[in-house]
Amino acid sequence: MLERPQLNNMNEKIICEMNGKNADMLMNIRIKKLVSGESLTLYDNNNETAFLLLSGEVLISWNGESRAMKRESPFEKKPFCLHVSKCTEVNIKSICESEMIIQQTDNDIIFTPVFYTPEDCIYQEFGKGQWGGTGHRVVSTMFDLDNAPYSNMVMGEVYNLPGKWSSYPPHHHPQPEVYYYKFDRPEGFGACFLGDDVQKSTDGSYCTIKSGSAHQQVVAPGFTMYYVWMIRHLQDNPWDKTRIYVDGYEWLANSD
Repeated sequence: MLERPQLNNMNEKIICEMNGKNADMLMNIRIKKLVSGESLTLYDNNNETAFLLLSGEVLISWNGESRAMKRESPFEKKPFCLHVSKCTEVNIKSICESEMIIQQTDNDIIFTPVFYTPEDCIYQEFGKGQWGGTGHRVVSTMFDLDNAPYSNMVMGEVYNLPGKWSSYPPHHHPQPEVYYYKFDRPEGFGACFLGDDVQKSTDGSYCTIKSGSAHQQVVAPGFTMYYVWMIRHLQDNPWDKTRIYVDGYEWLANSD
């Protein structure tokens, strides 16, 4: 399902809730906008939480530590992300108007908080030499099973270059996944394919991908589409980068 959520009276966009909206994603995900000088405190008894800065500047504090996060826009490849376990109080103070995405899911494991900086996140180019360059995209992963085996979540970023495809060839996996889209120009658009459904992707929209649903993305020429991708590991079946290609499209995976 693809939607464009509206800000509520708390300057939040609710994408999914484990006990409510889009509950089959098994995550709480919200977009939080902060005005200059605004403060936010979050403490959760049950859920691990990741805070990714999309734009602006904030001071984030936890367990007696404080770090600055600063990013002009999602298109500046300088991600800052704090990832904490349950029962960890996090305080955020906005230095200027800022926007964050907050991802949560249940997790009984207590782990040491990790603060990811641009130096920790490597951007990789994929598909540059495939399919005439039409699958060229730039991808980074904040954390996944490899560097955060204690987590029940995955978080990363994709830069879908103008006129090109990403999350391709058509594939699926048992774990639910969510995309949150931003465009380098407000009139930018793309298309989200979910099984046999095709829906328009626009700035601030999102896509919820159910277990086993085939998916792929494309963006119109002239625009770069950015999206945060978030996966929920399943019990005894974590996402290990395995893609199950749709029948008839397997040959594309290794073709020039």
